[in-house]
Amino acid sequence: MSATPAGPGGPATLFTDVLVYRAEAPGGVLGPTDVLVEGDRITVIGAEARHRAARAEVIAGHGHHLLVPGLVNAHFHSPANHLKGALPSLPLELFMLYESPAAEALRPTPREAYLRTALGVLEMLRGGTTAVQDDAFLMPDPEPAVIDAILQAYADLGIRATVALDQPELPEVAKLPFLEQLAPAELLDELRRPAPMAPGQLLERYEHLITHWHGAADGRLRAAVSISAPQRVSPEYFAALDDLSRRHRLPLFAHLLETKTQRVLAAEQPRFAGRSLVRYTADLGLLSDRLNVIHAVWTDEDDLDLIAAAGSVIVHNPVSNLRLGSGVMPFRAARDRGIPIALGVDEAICNDAVDMWSVVRTAGLIHNITGLDSDRWPSAAEVLDCLWHGGAAAMLRGGELGAVAEGQLADLALLDLHSLAFTPLNDVPGQLVYCETGSSVVLTMVAGRVVFEHGRVTTADEAQLLAEVREVFAGKRRALEAAHADAGRLFPLYQRVVRAAAAADVGLTRWVASG
Repeated sequence: MSATPAGPGGPATLFTDVLVYRAEAPGGVLGPTDVLVEGDRITVIGAEARHRAARAEVIAGHGHHLLVPGLVNAHFHSPANHLKGALPSLPLELFMLYESPAAEALRPTPREAYLRTALGVLEMLRGGTTAVQDDAFLMPDPEPAVIDAILQAYADLGIRATVALDQPELPEVAKLPFLEQLAPAELLDELRRPAPMAPGQLLERYEHLITHWHGAADGRLRAAVSISAPQRVSPEYFAALDDLSRRHRLPLFAHLLETKTQRVLAAEQPRFAGRSLVRYTADLGLLSDRLNVIHAVWTDEDDLDLIAAAGSVIVHNPVSNLRLGSGVMPFRAARDRGIPIALGVDEAICNDAVDMWSVVRTAGLIHNITGLDSDRWPSAAEVLDCLWHGGAAAMLRGGELGAVAEGQLADLALLDLHSLAFTPLNDVPGQLVYCETGSSVVLTMVAGRVVFEHGRVTTADEAQLLAEVREVFAGKRRALEAAHADAGRLFPLYQRVVRAAAAADVGLTRWVASG
C-alpha cells in the first residue's frame, strides 16, 4: 500500500486497484477496481473514479487489498473499558454486582470517563470498527460533565458513535424474581431503596445529551435512548423515552430476555401477569422499528413473531453470552422471520476485548452446536450481513452504512490479503469470518477521514493516552476492591435467586447440554 499526498482542494481519497467486498458478487469480491471518496461519501466506483480524482490522496491497493465496510459494534458499554479480565465468569445477575457498583468512591471524574472511552476507541479503530452504539451506564448517576467527556472522546478520536444513558429507575427488588422473598430482613431496606435518580432528572440528562451532542461532529455523533431493560423501569419512563425516540428518530436500547432469570420474571412478578418481557413491551405499545432488542437469548416463537411484526432489530452478543453462561440466541428462528440481526461486543469486562472480529467468528460458530441440521447453520455471508447491514439497521442508518457502494458513508476498512489470515486466498467471506483477527487491517476510515494507518491511530497520541490510563486506573484499584468486597455481602442472596430461576420450568432452554 502506498499513498500520494493530495493537492489543494476539498478532502478526497482515491483507492486504486482494490478488491471490494460485495456479497452478491462471485466469491463475494468485486474488482480490482478504483473507489473514490469525496467528503464523507463514496462517490464513484470503477474506471470513472480516476477521472474525477485529480486532487485526491491516492491509496494504492496493488490488487491484493480488500476494501470492506467499517465494522459496526452495535451494542457496547464503554464505562467498563478499563476492566478487561477483571472478573471470573459468572451468571449475569451475579456478575452485575461487581461490574457496575454504585459506590460514590467510584464515581468517575470527567477525565476518567474520557480516558476509558478513548481506550475502547483505540482498540476499535485498530481493528477496522468504525461505528459503535454505546449504552453508557454511569454510576451512581449521569453527570452532564461526564456525559460530555464520553462524547468528547468519541469526537476527538474520530469514530462514529451513538450514545445512550443506561440508567434503571426502579428499586433493586423490582428487577429480579424471588429477591424480595429470599432476602433476609436486614437487606430489605437496601434492596427497596429508590434508584439514585428519578425519571424527571434522567429526562433532563437526556435533554442535555440531545441538545449538545445529537448531530455533533458533522453528524458522526448521535444520541440514542435506553431503558436498560423493561423490568428495570416503570411503564411511564419507558413511554417517555419511546416518545423521545419517536420525535428525534433515535434508536431505543432494551436488554430483553438475556438470561433465564429474566424469563422467570413472567411468572414471579404480578405486573407481568405471566407475559414474557417481549409480550409485556408489545402490550405497552412500545415494541417498534426503533427498538434494539439486545440479546434475545431466551425468546420463544411468540416473542420472535412480535419482534418481526414490529420491525425491531435483535443485537446478538455471542461472546458475552458465552462468558456469562446466558445461552445461545435462536439465530435461525430469527433469520427465518426476516428479523434484522446486528452484532455487538457488549463490554470489555465480559468479552474481554473491544474486538468485533472475535464476535464475528463466534457468531459463525456457536449456532453449529444447537442441534439444527447443518443446512440451517449460519453461513459466512449471513454473519457478514449481520455485521454490516444488521449493524446499520440497529443504528437506523440503513442505506447509508454497511456497504461499499456509491452514495454510502465512507466508513471503510482496508485489509491486506497477503496477510497470514488470507494466505493462500481460498474464500473471502469464509476467511473474513473464520480467520481474520484484525491483524490484516492496514487502514481505517470514518466519514472519509483516515483514522488508522501505518500501524497507528492518527487522531491521538496512543502512547501518552495508554500511560495516563495505567496511572489513573491504578489509583482507583483500592476503591474498586473495596466496592467488590462490599458487593460480596449480596452474593449468597443473588446466587440463591439465580439457582431458583435455573431450576424453574419455562418451557424451553437456550443452554446446550454437556455429557
